[in-house]
Amino acid sequence: MTKHYAVIGDPIAHSLSPVMHSAGFSERGFDADYSARHVTADQLGEFVEKARRELSGFNVTVPHKNSIMPFLDEISEGAALCGSVNTVTVSGGRLKGESTDGYGLETALKESFGTNVNDNSFCFLGCGGAARAASFHFAASCPERIFFINRTVSKAEELAAEITKAFPMVRTAVCSLGDESAVKDFLAESAVLIQCTSLGLKPDDPPPIRPELIPDGICFYDTIYKNTVLIKYASEHGIRYADGRSMLLHQGARAFSIWTGLPAPVEVMRKALYGAMDSRDK
Repeated sequence: MTKHYAVIGDPIAHSLSPVMHSAGFSERGFDADYSARHVTADQLGEFVEKARRELSGFNVTVPHKNSIMPFLDEISEGAALCGSVNTVTVSGGRLKGESTDGYGLETALKESFGTNVNDNSFCFLGCGGAARAASFHFAASCPERIFFINRTVSKAEELAAEITKAFPMVRTAVCSLGDESAVKDFLAESAVLIQCTSLGLKPDDPPPIRPELIPDGICFYDTIYKNTVLIKYASEHGIRYADGRSMLLHQGARAFSIWTGLPAPVEVMRKALYGAMDSRDK
């Protein structure tokens, strides 16, 4: 019997998750389909009750990664810590929420730069949902330090304090986007700079920090999969860089395995996802 999966969000028409997962299901001979469903905040409860009866699992994207949590029957420890769920499994009418975002970024950094989380330092630009999920995931693997650069320092301080409470051995530090002296210090100590703000989604967006602050020798990862100002700078100045498509791929591959119990056909999913992105950008 065909199993049904979905991704929900608001908006959702842009999602390429159906392309990626459909390719994976087909490759593994798994009898399933995957659709994108537009769900607004006030429709969330209604969707969840329908999902209990009709779906085997679903992904969650903005703006529901936090607001979905009260509707779930079980939440993994990692998802509870970071306050974010992007993958839900439905079994016997019960819903279990997990977060694969941190795994997706960790795997993307390993693939792109050969960088391991343990014993390295990382600097996050922005403290939104992606940074929060990833930094908690990283903290569990004993990094050297985690730095946060954010427009609102109090938000960064709050996140750093939560991480320190959950993982007392992990050292953290924060500064504002405008404190260029501290930004330089943070980047000098970091193996990877991870751009997690929304700046760069629009063509006329300014970069979150001056590109010239990015030092030689650091690796740069932009969670946005567009040719942002910072990616252009990195490309032009010989700085190793990668964009967010690999994070999207690997978090999706992890969700695939959670649902199916099968190894994800990563290269098949990559070909489908990247191909769809390239076609859309032409």
